[in-house]
Amino acid sequence: MELKSIKELLSSDQLLQEVGVKGWIRTFRSNRFIALNDGSTIHNIQCVVDYENFPENVLKQLNTGAAVSIVGTLVESQGRGQSVEIQVKEIEILGIANPEEFPIQPKKHSLEFLREKAHLRIRTNTFGAIMRVRSALSFAVHNYFREHGFNYVNTPIITGSDAEGAGEMFRVTTLDAKNPPLNDQKEVDYKEDFFGKETNLTVSGQLEGEAYAMALGKIYTFGPTFRAENSNTSRHLAEFWMIEPEVAFLDLDGNMDLAEDFIKNVLSYVLEHCSDDLNFLEGRLLEEEKSKPQAERSEMKLIEKLRFVTENNFKRVSYTEAIDILKNSKPNKKKKFNYIIEEWGADLQSEHERYLVEKHFKAPVILFDYPADIKAFYMRQNEDGKTVRAMDILFPGIGEIVGGSQREERYEVLKDKVKAMGIDEKELWWYMDLRKFGTATHSGFGLGFERLVLFTTGMSNIRDVIPFPRTPQNAEF
Repeated sequence: MELKSIKELLSSDQLLQEVGVKGWIRTFRSNRFIALNDGSTIHNIQCVVDYENFPENVLKQLNTGAAVSIVGTLVESQGRGQSVEIQVKEIEILGIANPEEFPIQPKKHSLEFLREKAHLRIRTNTFGAIMRVRSALSFAVHNYFREHGFNYVNTPIITGSDAEGAGEMFRVTTLDAKNPPLNDQKEVDYKEDFFGKETNLTVSGQLEGEAYAMALGKIYTFGPTFRAENSNTSRHLAEFWMIEPEVAFLDLDGNMDLAEDFIKNVLSYVLEHCSDDLNFLEGRLLEEEKSKPQAERSEMKLIEKLRFVTENNFKRVSYTEAIDILKNSKPNKKKKFNYIIEEWGADLQSEHERYLVEKHFKAPVILFDYPADIKAFYMRQNEDGKTVRAMDILFPGIGEIVGGSQREERYEVLKDKVKAMGIDEKELWWYMDLRKFGTATHSGFGLGFERLVLFTTGMSNIRDVIPFPRTPQNAEF
């Protein structure tokens, strides 16, 4: 007999057919009704057991979490909430789950508790929904770039360069931690290390991506990146995934067009293909917000917020104009912001970004032409000498979600910027070469995938949108 997924069975009209299904028990009540789930959908299928026809030792093993194989007849459901159910003929216990020991029981568990059980939390409705949405978003990312002529490039995870210049990187070494070799200056001699130089886990694939864009035209990377930032906030991970397209012959305006179209496309895909999971997550969010003060509650429901992005044109605003708006805003004048905007050059915080999106423009916002002092060395300098061709995309409820720029393609200008920022030019010799041989305008952006999943699912902690979060003092599982 061909096994069917629960998703297939729930949409089937083949009534009175014998079917087989395997899954995990969510609940077993009244010695009669099994709620079975196999991960294919947020919905369970009800399996009705005639308990008089099954041995007591089998019934005793039908506990939450147990894996079972069921054969029975698909019939029209007599209960509410589902159109079909299975009249059970055969039950095989594939794997028991002792109710005294299995921690995921049919009751409300806190998200903090579930993080400690990350290997089992996927058995809950919330995390099943999150991870199906995450999977759909991942597919939509690859599909968008494939349909738009991009080549997928796998950039190195181990690197000798710090693309962001932040210095918060994880070192990769095979040297003896207790007794490393030392050079004449009594410093660790990395020439003795595996790669013959100091190496780290990458914070970005952008620099290598630029090299490939300058030959293949349109490329994107989508892979793991790492930040050794000792931050325990709900917005930071030490290991996360980054989407980074890079396009030759594209200026900042084209980059903004690409980013807006890309985001609208992937969110539209999820709205179309994940409605059951999104409806569940919207209900979960509404329940969660009931415990918050009115001022902290979202003005939009989850699906409304997604449509707010897909159905509105993104408002494009220069950093200078945004600073003027913020300086003259009521929250700034009344000192309601935690960080008061006093002058041009301030690094915007999430509260400022959300004000621009949610209160002032009431649309997603793209800020561009930022002060050079608060942006990375590789961003193209504007003719004013003060600003660079950078852009950030701001979303409701989350603030910045995308950061990108037109890259500095002029060799001498980039050389001066590298020197001014104290970066060792020898480490970037190959990156500088790109400006010597066939240089041209090119642009790209970076989108932290978990930030996108966080926005799409309505979750409030980034640790809940990645299967096994890596954070300071936590590398469990």
